[in-house]
Amino acid sequence: MKVDNNLNTGELLTDDLIDSFELVKEIVRKSYGRSRAGLMLGLQELGATFKGFIGAYYPLTSNIIIMNKTPIRRINETNPKLLKPYSTHILLHEYIHSIGFIDENIVRQKTYEISKEHFGEQHLITKFSTNIERFFPYLVYPVHGWIPQLDAPIELIKGFDRSSINNYIA
Repeated sequence: MKVDNNLNTGELLTDDLIDSFELVKEIVRKSYGRSRAGLMLGLQELGATFKGFIGAYYPLTSNIIIMNKTPIRRINETNPKLLKPYSTHILLHEYIHSIGFIDENIVRQKTYEISKEHFGEQHLITKFSTNIERFFPYLVYPVHGWIPQLDAPIELIKGFDRSSINNYIA
């Protein structure tokens, strides 16, 4: 796994990702009484194929969530209003994996339940959790055993798990 700290995602996107993650941690804690500290976020160019794209993945037993830069870039170019709800949905889904839920169907169900409880049935985040393919028809979830391209650099987002850092230092 190559880490590239020289890539520049942009301050606005970085701040949105950090804010979205803080929200995700809070609502998961409220819903399930569980949390996970010390996670990192990496952005990696995972691309897309004619069959679709992977939005993100969480390598089991790790401390990092990896988001695919390709859909982030495409959403930002075509409909930037979808970027924050999309990234919140993706981070919620992967964060649920990180607190110990491995089965993809269970994680999808929990993502929907938490989204509906905290955002309401009509919110984009909840709609993404019921049928993200409606918005992004070629999104696919990684299957068990999927391995990303090893030579694609990962851009680490500084200050990602902000509240954990503050609690650790305090």
